[in-house]
Amino acid sequence: MSESQAVIFGCAGPELSSEEASFFADTRPWGFILFGRNIVSLAQVGELTASLRESVGRPDAPILIDQEGGRVQRFKPPLVPQYPSGADLGALYQANPKAGLRATWIMSRLHAFDLYRLGITVDCLPVLDVPSPGGHEVIGSRAYGITPDVVSVLGAAASEGLKAGGMLPVIKHIPGHGRAGADTHHELPHVDASHAELSAHDFIPFKALAGEAMAMSAHVVFTELDPDNPATTSRRVIEEVIRSEIGFDGLLMSDDVSMNALSGDFATRARAIFAAGCDVTLHCNGNRAEMEAVASVTPVLTGDSLRRADEAMAAFRSPDDSDEAALREEFEGLMAAS
Repeated sequence: MSESQAVIFGCAGPELSSEEASFFADTRPWGFILFGRNIVSLAQVGELTASLRESVGRPDAPILIDQEGGRVQRFKPPLVPQYPSGADLGALYQANPKAGLRATWIMSRLHAFDLYRLGITVDCLPVLDVPSPGGHEVIGSRAYGITPDVVSVLGAAASEGLKAGGMLPVIKHIPGHGRAGADTHHELPHVDASHAELSAHDFIPFKALAGEAMAMSAHVVFTELDPDNPATTSRRVIEEVIRSEIGFDGLLMSDDVSMNALSGDFATRARAIFAAGCDVTLHCNGNRAEMEAVASVTPVLTGDSLRRADEAMAAFRSPDDSDEAALREEFEGLMAAS
């Protein structure tokens, strides 16, 4: 079997074109990611995930999605229920910690019921960012709370629910997006908090979940750590903070390389991501020319990056025997009481 390139790609629409299939066969991405543009029906998504895996000749190639609940939910009604936001779960936890933990676990287990049977195996959840005053609403209600302890315990519950359903989580956005005063889809934010402040607050949930298999980086400049580069392209932040201080040794993927927080052409961006120490780069929008530029400079997975990718694959387990209908009824009751 051919070696995989250190990249996760999206595709343009609800069906894989012959040109896309050929491109993926040539470039051999490690995984794929789906967005709303790829979703028409449940049966169609199942066919798409099968086609993506067939294109790279790997029946276990990871297929990712952002299915958080709240405003970030790629599958929407009527295909799946509208799920509450992280902030909704956090509010329940504040009122009743036992109920909040249980609801958070169940919601992730329900995501797994929705997604796993369609061939989707990775959910880019939980959001471990801790919002701070002045932070942009791009995180906002996606966060479980405004204190590191609440974010940590609910993030752990969300991760365990996904794993119980045969999926893997991606903790994001390491080492923390909660103070960012801009939306990284559009511009590059700078955070001026001291290293001590970040360590005592923003980094805590990531330390608590540092044993998870995968994480997604933050396109945020932490001026005291590296005034010139966002975390995604900062060797200092990745080596000294993410790997050493936080202790994360799982597969580190960049946030989307096509976001405007990053500068330069796509080859330049991808080179910087790998030079900084990310294991895998993520390109989401399915634009063929952009993907070709990223692929042109993307290495094959080797060394520690290959080890981490292999460890992530080994972390998948079979779904438990939870009763879906019973869990949905329990979840509705918990949320109705909140």
